[in-house]
Amino acid sequence: MDEQKKTWKPSPTAILNPRLDINFKAIFTQDTEGAKIALKSFLSAAIGRQVAEVTLGPNEPAAESLTDAQISFDVNVTFDSGEKASIEMQGREYDYDYSARSEIEAARLLNNNAKKGTEWNVEKVYQISVLNFHYKNGDKSEMSWYTMKDKNGCPLADRLNVIYIDLLTIKRLVGTPVEKLTPLQKWGMYFSYADDESKTGYIGQIGNNERGIMEATTIIKTMSEDDAAFFREFSRDKAIRDYNAGISAAKRKGLEEGLEQGAHQKAVEAATNMFAKKYPIEDIVEITGLPLDQVLAIKAQLAAQPAQA
Repeated sequence: MDEQKKTWKPSPTAILNPRLDINFKAIFTQDTEGAKIALKSFLSAAIGRQVAEVTLGPNEPAAESLTDAQISFDVNVTFDSGEKASIEMQGREYDYDYSARSEIEAARLLNNNAKKGTEWNVEKVYQISVLNFHYKNGDKSEMSWYTMKDKNGCPLADRLNVIYIDLLTIKRLVGTPVEKLTPLQKWGMYFSYADDESKTGYIGQIGNNERGIMEATTIIKTMSEDDAAFFREFSRDKAIRDYNAGISAAKRKGLEEGLEQGAHQKAVEAATNMFAKKYPIEDIVEITGLPLDQVLAIKAQLAAQPAQA
């Protein structure tokens, strides 16, 4: 009798985790009409008004060769109104200053959207982050929307917008009748439970009620037919667990003043090991929490080392 083919899929009907950054991006950046419908639906839910049309911006720079690891940035889109948005999924909380990071990303987006001319003509920009953690421990809002205002709440030019969507808060509404969910809550439910086979029926109801989520479901089901995708998902999860275990060990061993340095060194070592195992750069950034420029510097150092005989 032939040995049953081994598979990384937990079950024949298993679905990839949309809270992983690489899967999240893939849903919205497919070159299909369904992906565009899903993207417009999600953006409309996030900013609270209908988005008529969107155009994907460059989300990955060209690789020097087919074997080079490519860097995946956020999902960058331009609305038909001229407004721009950058969308990302953050599956876990990092130790760095997340608020400063968001402000810098939003400012960069606004600067790129500024038109040359004699007047300050610039459309709104949105830095949208879907968080699988609470940004602030005391704030359990479904959405936090930040703009520049004075102490009396009067906005400046209202051009720069930072939006955090809290999945941990939204997912608690599971079981709520679909017709009572807002568009944002429907998307939050989808991201939170699409890969939970016990919630397949509920997510199916949401998809039947929201065309964009139905399209997203079709896309990720197709992606989930690739067994290698589950291997990558398993590898990433294992790397995150190994990294966290290493950090915990470093903290237990280290002195109070040496903890930060020890944790950083562990992150560098982890990044070096992941390059040796040919992890994509975006995975290394996400798992170690190191800045992109530092991960690229590590890659350059490794490339400059003489090959071992």
